[in-house]
Amino acid sequence: MELGISTFAETTPDVVTGETMSHAKRLREVVEEIILADEVGLDVYGVGEHHRPDFAASSPAVVMAAAASRTKHIRLTSAVMILSSSDPVRVFQDFSTLDGVSDGRAELMIGRGSFTESFPLFGCDLNQYEELFEEKLDLLLQLQKSEKITWEGKYRPAIHNLGIYPRPVQAQLPIWIASAGRKESAIHAGQLGLPFALAIIGNVHPSSYAEHVRLYKEAAAQAGHDVSSLPIATHSHGFVAKTTQEAMEKFFPSTHARTNVRAVEKGLPAYHREDFDAACQFDGALYVGDPRTVADKIIYLRKHVGVTRFLLHVPHGSMPHADVMEAIRLFGTEVAPLVRKEIAEWEQGKE
Repeated sequence: MELGISTFAETTPDVVTGETMSHAKRLREVVEEIILADEVGLDVYGVGEHHRPDFAASSPAVVMAAAASRTKHIRLTSAVMILSSSDPVRVFQDFSTLDGVSDGRAELMIGRGSFTESFPLFGCDLNQYEELFEEKLDLLLQLQKSEKITWEGKYRPAIHNLGIYPRPVQAQLPIWIASAGRKESAIHAGQLGLPFALAIIGNVHPSSYAEHVRLYKEAAAQAGHDVSSLPIATHSHGFVAKTTQEAMEKFFPSTHARTNVRAVEKGLPAYHREDFDAACQFDGALYVGDPRTVADKIIYLRKHVGVTRFLLHVPHGSMPHADVMEAIRLFGTEVAPLVRKEIAEWEQGKE
């Protein structure tokens, strides 16, 4: 069971002072968070791509490259790259470069994008949302497999027997497909035999995603892939503190503010404290609490949904950097050992 952290490098107004941190400062904080995650033994750190004033990381590979030379073991992944509005060649080169700088620790998690501001920014038509993703995924997978390629599509100029450099240190750069809950995405990832990641957020019960995992594995098996070798990840908002009450009180203000911004943008109902409290319960989508509480929720997810990697998304909105660092420290030093020990014993008991 792999455990890690993900972030969008948010720069929303501080809920106490109203001040907004600069993008530069938040990016430096993220580098510090990656270094700490490596030091406390976490397996992976992911940075998401956005192109808005309230997010600092428009180029995840650059952010992670800044931390690569100051870390030793932690894997570095996008979470996610919006492939539909990107040039697959440039994306592959960026993450191959990160793979070289990190000596083989880069991964690439791609998605269609629930935030769509990148489409007009890079001259992409939202009406071609699905077609762009499928065509660019096809090109990206060819780049993964071969140094020189010949390729032709509808939305990008053709490539005729050209080499793509640098090549990654790893034999193949890992490429994950990420989804916010579309069952079609689970099936498609399985058919392609690619690692699959689910965002379990909002007013959902994590156990309900067992169906997505079943569909993914079924599609992979039918396509002739070795299901046992395919990793499955989930990403959920959360926060760890010494006590559950402390964790809830520290995580609520920024979560409340950030969720209501998105509610207004999407025309959704307002988010209230009772919604937060419900999501913090054992069957809720927020992984907020003391180390034992958070560990138990992750263990349940492994046993009943079938995930092999869990990413704790912290912070949600802007939180004090010291609080975020302490949450990462507790996640690595107290939550991770509990999860790894109990999952190892469970796996051994199944043999």
